[in-house]
Amino acid sequence: MIFKTTWKNIRRSPYQAFAAILIMTLTFLVVSFFTFVLIGSSKVINYFESKPTLTAFFRNEVKQEDINSLENNIKKTGKVATVKFVSKQEALKIYRQQNKNDPLLLDLVTEDILPASLEISAIKIEDLSTIHAALKSSPIVSEIIYQKDVVSALTSWTNALRKIGIGLIIVLALVSIFIMVTIIGIKISQKKEDIEIMRLIGASGWYIRWPFVWEGIFYGIAGAVLGFGIATSSIWYATPFLSSFLKGIPIFPISLIFLLQLLAVELAIAIILGAFSSFLSVLRYLK
Repeated sequence: MIFKTTWKNIRRSPYQAFAAILIMTLTFLVVSFFTFVLIGSSKVINYFESKPTLTAFFRNEVKQEDINSLENNIKKTGKVATVKFVSKQEALKIYRQQNKNDPLLLDLVTEDILPASLEISAIKIEDLSTIHAALKSSPIVSEIIYQKDVVSALTSWTNALRKIGIGLIIVLALVSIFIMVTIIGIKISQKKEDIEIMRLIGASGWYIRWPFVWEGIFYGIAGAVLGFGIATSSIWYATPFLSSFLKGIPIFPISLIFLLQLLAVELAIAIILGAFSSFLSVLRYLK
């Protein structure tokens, strides 16, 4: 009976129902998009963390014992994920592979010209500056290639996106609550005579309130499903372009389990948001 009354209330005011579902859809569309962006950004940062983001080149006259000593000292810091030594011979092989289609460049470079190096990746991106400082102070290191700008930009963008996303979600959630309270309040005002009759024949307060609470929950669930569906469809549609743009970075395909978990979380939030908005409205208008 309660669900039948709820559905009747929704059908009798389609424009108000559309407005409530629309604002909920916008809220969960933003939630879904920012979740995808933050998860993707985290994977990009993890990818760069796992790669040799710092390369130290050694002087030609350096001894292997000195290189081994420096490598051990770097490992002892506890901030290094991987360290790979690249000898002169290996450096020449890599150079030849990269320039195999240009014979002139191959003839110009010999093993003696190319320096040995250490390729280092950190456990955390923030630790790269410490490792860089330790290598820079070593007399056997001639040059260091440090992707500081790329790493710093990625971290800054991720932190900024997180703050913007959280702020926008909070604003939209508050707007959703305000609109839902207003819409449910209008519906209660329109049914004052029916409510008075129900009270006269002995209907309990919660028997009168529950249809409005379930109506708010319906709006929340509908908005969450639509917002999630639009965001997921957009990501799937853009996957070929994004995969090409982020070539080599393992972001796609998005796990089905992750999508189901995200949908479950959004539905739970939608139920809480819808029920809370409706509860505020019935408390205000059904005293």
